[in-house]
Amino acid sequence: MKKLLSILLTVALCSFVAAEDKSDAAKRLDNAASVLQEITAAPDKGIPENVLNSAKCVAIVPHMIKGGFGIGGQHGKGVATCKTTNGGWSAPAFFAISGGSFGLQIGAEGVDLVMLAMNDQGMQALLSDKFQVGGAASAAAGPVGRDAAAGTDWKLKAPILTYSRSKGAFAGISLNGSVIHADKDATKAFYGQDETSQQILTGQVQAPPEARPFLNAVQRAQTVASR
Repeated sequence: MKKLLSILLTVALCSFVAAEDKSDAAKRLDNAASVLQEITAAPDKGIPENVLNSAKCVAIVPHMIKGGFGIGGQHGKGVATCKTTNGGWSAPAFFAISGGSFGLQIGAEGVDLVMLAMNDQGMQALLSDKFQVGGAASAAAGPVGRDAAAGTDWKLKAPILTYSRSKGAFAGISLNGSVIHADKDATKAFYGQDETSQQILTGQVQAPPEARPFLNAVQRAQTVASR
């Protein structure tokens, strides 16, 4: 039984390091866009509108895996975009997140993860190709729903606000200790060459046509939030 669990865990982890092609990266963008669209469809039960509208960067990990066999952990691949100086949104930057805690956890759970960089410090962390949450920039569980936002001074909180969604319900989540790093394989597959997170997120890289649905979803999300 232990051998079987070990094999299953190895297969699961290998799926995160497998090389990606452009269609895989485009699918990640589409999944991230779907998560954002579902967020804005239920603002009373999700991320508050004023929080979303104030974000300098939006990063989404569709279906992050939490859990493991004897060792708890979290692993996922996501995509981020930041506001540029011209008022638009940057081309998407691909990243991976990993981290975990030891404990008696059995099974795995898929959750959607959303990270919002709320100030320059949080934005600068995302611009780097690798940083540890809680090190270069701390993160805090974000408020949920209109009433929670009204009663919480979230602007004085951590540079990055984090949310998780499981089975349709949103809740704040702590990611301190997790490591976020550039997904170089996805970046090269999508753009055809190596690009740094800073180049992409500061608007120095033009977004390919395949990125438009995701960027349009981000634009619509903040447009709805600003009403």
